[in-house]
Formats: sequence, C-alpha cells, structure tokens
Amino acid sequence: MTPPGPDAYGIVPVKLTMLDQLLREILSSRVYDVAKETPLDSAAKLTSRLGNIVSLKREDLQPIFSFKVRGAYNKIAQLSSEEQAKGVITASAGNHAQGVAFAAKRLGIRAVIVMPQTTPAIKVDAVVEMGAEVILEGDTFAEAKERCDALVTETGLIFVHPFDDPLVVAGQGTIGDEILRQSKGKPHAVFVPIGGGGLIAGIGAYIKAVQPDVRVIGVEPFEADAMFQSMA
Repeated sequence: MTPPGPDAYGIVPVKLTMLDQLLREILSSRVYDVAKETPLDSAAKLTSRLGNIVSLKREDLQPIFSFKVRGAYNKIAQLSSEEQAKGVITASAGNHAQGVAFAAKRLGIRAVIVMPQTTPAIKVDAVVEMGAEVILEGDTFAEAKERCDALVTETGLIFVHPFDDPLVVAGQGTIGDEILRQSKGKPHAVFVPIGGGGLIAGIGAYIKAVQPDVRVIGVEPFEADAMFQSMA
C-alpha cells in the first residue's frame, strides 16, 4: 500500500503547529512497505455491555501480531545507507524485538537483539527465526539495556529505541490516521494502552492535531501506572 501524502483526506490543519513535523512524518512514513492497514472492527459484546459503540483496532493482524512493526520499520528504513551497513541493535524482551528483527530482515541488514536471560524461549526463538542475533544478558531489562549501550559504543551498531524516537513515534502515529479515516463518524474517545509511551504519543499527537475535540485516553494496568503517577 502507498502511504498517504501530507494533503491526503483534506484533514491536515492549515495552521502550522509545533507538531507539524511529526504530522508530516506520520503522513509520509514508510510503514506501509511492510505493515497493513488493519481493520477497525465492531466489538458487538462490548458495545452491548457498555451501551456505547465500541470498535477495536486490529493490530494483532500485523505480520508480527503487534503495532511495533510500524515504528521499528519506519525508523530503520529511513537510516542512511552508511547507517544500515553498520546494522541495528535494540534491547527488548517483547514485541519491539520482533519488530526490529522483522524490519532488518526485510531490509537485508544485520540486527542484534539484547534480551534478559529471563525472556521466555518462545520470544527468543521468534526473533532468531527472523534472522537476528540474540544476546542474553542479565535478569532484568535494565541489565540488558546496559549491555546494549556498551555494544553500541564498541561496535557502532545503530540503536533503535522502542519508543523515544521521533520516527518510531511517527510510525505508531499512522494508527491515528487510520482510526479517523475508518471511523463511521467522529469518534467520541480513543483509548490507547501506555507502556513506554510511543504509541499514545503518535496516536495522540495526530488525532489532537486533526480533530482536537476527540478525547484521547491512556490506559495503564494497576501497579504499573508510571504515566498516571507522573501526572498526579
């Protein structure tokens, strides 16, 4: 699928804002080289139970069963040829690891994934099957990240951050564009899970710039609510 251009759909605000560059990156992202525009499916049981129309964005239908492929590919695809020749690296025990491995395989470049030794074998195997090199380090993500940082310094591999990178955020933000185009009428609210924050940063920035009266609500689990606590 060819990604939409900056003037697509007639919904880009005329007045430039501080988020203009991010919006342009979202609308010109490379995610559709590998990702699909996933459906916005009606959730009949939730709609009946809650008394509101509820729809689910089916990112589980992506090639790696997660939205993470969007941000990882958008970042890696826009590296220079010199940077791609060096290869990429990340620290992750989850879907970002698979996103980086998948993107690197499609682009034909080296990928190194540092994962905690406690990572379930099924997740390690999934990354290895995509052709990435796996290094198991420490019992926690912090220890794996420390080893990853050291390898960046030692080898020159390009680090692909799971969320704190404008191109990663822009890749995830394409979901916001899809939601607005696929919705039957303007949505009242969009609920977005929060982990590192890259997903809600991209979706929220796009939706609030294009349709600012749509509520964007972050959702975190109890006892893992760092964003909620930081804003309290």
